[in-house]
Amino acid sequence: MKLLLDQGLPPSTALLLREAGIDTIHVAEIKLSAAEDTEIIEKAKEQGRVVITLDADFHALLALSEATSPSVIRIRIERLRAQALANLLITVMAECEADLEQGAVVTVEASRIRVRRLPLIT
Repeated sequence: MKLLLDQGLPPSTALLLREAGIDTIHVAEIKLSAAEDTEIIEKAKEQGRVVITLDADFHALLALSEATSPSVIRIRIERLRAQALANLLITVMAECEADLEQGAVVTVEASRIRVRRLPLIT
């Protein structure tokens, strides 16, 4: 599974995930730090990446467009440091792998993980 980390997440998380063998890039590494969410979605689609974000807008954009990809993981846990975020993502990917590969939005909270398959019906 390949990941694209959104702005607001520690860029060093991408390095930690790569060290763990996961193909990961941060938007800053590909000059998309100031990009619109739609541009990030398109880049993730082109490259077959799962978007990792803190932003609820990605879920809304996918719902409005009735898209079937890319998958998005939204983190709703505040102030995670790079290593804790990397560990969390490894766990979430293992637990939700089949859904993410088929197209899903995953919301990660401190006490639960919610998965909704794409396309989202509004």
